[in-house]
Amino acid sequence: MATVEPTPVPRRRGSEFFLILFALILGVGAYALVGLATSGGLPATFYRDAGVLVILTVGMHLAVRKFAPYADPIILPITIALNGIGLAMIYQLDPMVSAKNIAFKQTLWTLISMAAAVSLLAVLRDHRTLRRYTYVALLAAAGLLMLPLIPGIGTEIHGARIWIHVGPLSFQPAELAKIAFAVFCAGYLVTNRDTLALAGRKVLGLQLPRLRDFGPLLLALGASLAVLVFQRDLGTSLLFLGIFLAMLYIATERVSWIIIGLGLFGVGTLTAIKLFGHVARRFDGWLHAMDDSVYYAVGGSGQLVNGLFGMANGGLLGTGWGDGYPHLTPFSYSDFIFASLGEVLGLTGLFAIVIAYVILVQRGFRIALGTRDGFGKLLAGGLSFAIAWQCFVVIGGVTRLIPVTGLTVPFLAYGGSSLLANWLIIALLIRISDNARRPHPLPLRAARAANEAVPA
Repeated sequence: MATVEPTPVPRRRGSEFFLILFALILGVGAYALVGLATSGGLPATFYRDAGVLVILTVGMHLAVRKFAPYADPIILPITIALNGIGLAMIYQLDPMVSAKNIAFKQTLWTLISMAAAVSLLAVLRDHRTLRRYTYVALLAAAGLLMLPLIPGIGTEIHGARIWIHVGPLSFQPAELAKIAFAVFCAGYLVTNRDTLALAGRKVLGLQLPRLRDFGPLLLALGASLAVLVFQRDLGTSLLFLGIFLAMLYIATERVSWIIIGLGLFGVGTLTAIKLFGHVARRFDGWLHAMDDSVYYAVGGSGQLVNGLFGMANGGLLGTGWGDGYPHLTPFSYSDFIFASLGEVLGLTGLFAIVIAYVILVQRGFRIALGTRDGFGKLLAGGLSFAIAWQCFVVIGGVTRLIPVTGLTVPFLAYGGSSLLANWLIIALLIRISDNARRPHPLPLRAARAANEAVPA
């Protein structure tokens, strides 16, 4: 992976603060508009909730100033804006869905997630420390993925066994497992990328890897298919395979790995469609969504079609905050919150949200290019791709481009484990960007070359 020669950069914490103010206006303003549209006045808990969000945001900004003063100034404001818009949408849906107090719970999880992100920034002063724990991260990812399969802890919800319950708390361990998996991939690939990139024969224009090097790919593919078979979760399976293939490509720049990986996953998916009914129903609901028999079937396409009609009702500019019927779509606050926002904000609002994600991912890849060490490059690239891939899979499912997978949009959708994991990803990107932009004790190559070119 190429490296962009870093140049001395200002900290730009003041610019970050003004962008954060704009992000807060988006979130808090949306919250106020929902209250005005639904009850004719500000929500009863408006000042409490808005105050909590402002305090959390200012606290996060001050933490970045203290622990990562050279961090990218764009990442934090975009994340806060997405988180605030998601909270406003969940507040609108709260009184009309079967799940109770989801707005309060999501606010609480926002507090926990941002506190965890600050703690990570305070504890992890150099991202390269994580490379020491490459195989510990692999064991952690495997352990977290297996937790839902343990009787008494794991719970099956709507056909997928991806949740654990401990007392009144429920959690989706795969969300944290994806971070540990990315750390493992970065540590493993930075050590073995020369072997994976250079060895092997060239056949029909593709440089194929040696059979002995298939081990990691088969391991990743096996873990991905194991999630699909035992946990019945197509989305997590796709997410893990996508992260691995993307990081493998970043490390080796060999297209053959991508073609082989996608080919093997395609064969595995076709086999799963033949063997497992829940996978077949997902694809049937995608291909024949408008058929009455599929629409009214249990696990059919009813949710998908309702979401499509909701977005159509929103039109170009949307119904506005507090209006519309997004609650008619099942799980409009989690899996289908993108469709809910499409009805409220219209196509224009959805474009704005997608552009915000594109900028967030672009900044992540820019951090990867500017980082001097290989481990940081792979980790930043892998985590950025995880956000992009998750958005593509969810938005593609909601818009019927691909089958619905059960994943949720980062920062927008209801779900504590997803919110916590994604805020930790943001903390890692902030930490890596701080190291990438921080003035280096050695002179830069460009500056050194310029000095050497000056005649004595």
